[in-house]
Amino acid sequence: MAVEVRIPTILRTFTGGEKKIDGAGATLAQVIDDVDSRHPGLKSRLVESDSLRRFVNVYVNDEDVRFVGGLEAPTADGDVIVVLPAVAGG
Repeated sequence: MAVEVRIPTILRTFTGGEKKIDGAGATLAQVIDDVDSRHPGLKSRLVESDSLRRFVNVYVNDEDVRFVGGLEAPTADGDVIVVLPAVAGG
């Protein structure tokens, strides 16, 4: 299953500057593992202790994965995964 993963600017050092990369897997966790196999270090910026890092937001087709299974959120061919770092400040 091919999905498109959109990478924020701050993480593009792991993807050679690419803002969109392809991934494969039936769940978000599988897609992250697949992407990390070609772009080492990316997973450690997204996942901590078997869950998404607190300040990283991930969406599958505009749905926040925290509400649809977290790392076990299903993915299908043609889905778009967007990674957004949380923004803080005041």
